[in-house]
Amino acid sequence: MTRQVFVTGGTGYVGSRLVAELLARGHAVRALVRPGSEAKLPRGAEPVRGDALDHATFAAAVRPGDTFVQLVGTPHPSPRKAAEFRAVDLVSASESVAAAKQGGAAHFVYVSVAHPASVMRVYQEVRIAGEAMVREAGLAATFIRPWYVLGPGHRWPYLLLPLYALLERIPGTREQARRLGLVTLDDMVAALVHAVEDPPDGVRVVEVPEIRGARRRLGRAEAADESSVPVAAAREF
Repeated sequence: MTRQVFVTGGTGYVGSRLVAELLARGHAVRALVRPGSEAKLPRGAEPVRGDALDHATFAAAVRPGDTFVQLVGTPHPSPRKAAEFRAVDLVSASESVAAAKQGGAAHFVYVSVAHPASVMRVYQEVRIAGEAMVREAGLAATFIRPWYVLGPGHRWPYLLLPLYALLERIPGTREQARRLGLVTLDDMVAALVHAVEDPPDGVRVVEVPEIRGARRRLGRAEAADESSVPVAAAREF
């Protein structure tokens, strides 16, 4: 089924890959961009010029029945960026929820973060607050909760993979290691595509183990639907 998708953060690290994948699979995509950044969008996406921190600049472009995907956030999160998390991540989430509610979006997809964890407390607080805003708005929603997404410019945690493998084998650390595990950019795009194509009736939470299995779930769905377009192979992994 073709979806009408509105994306914020469509020129970013995850968003640009997601927009391209949605278009390849036959979905119609409108993406919020700053004026002058239209050329950064994958070909075929409809640019919507506006400010992610002010829903009045883009709410009119959200249509009844849309799937709204909120991807705006501070790049390369770290504990020293607490002020940016509050000024950008939190405000953009609030404005996106307002736009989705005003426009009659049918499904809100929000990239949150795995929690609880002993680090990145402000980032977690902001993302949890974002989830609460979506719930309070009464929107059907999917919350996707990665911890760290491996990909171009985000490769150093590959060094931690042997440690994660060990911790996942130890009963006392297994649950936390899986909940705070690493996922690839490919995994994230697949999880987002799956969320768009298979909306829930209420609120669905997708944790790290489910993110890791998203490509497999898409493969099964495609095998059952010959009209679907296969997920493109990732270039980075």
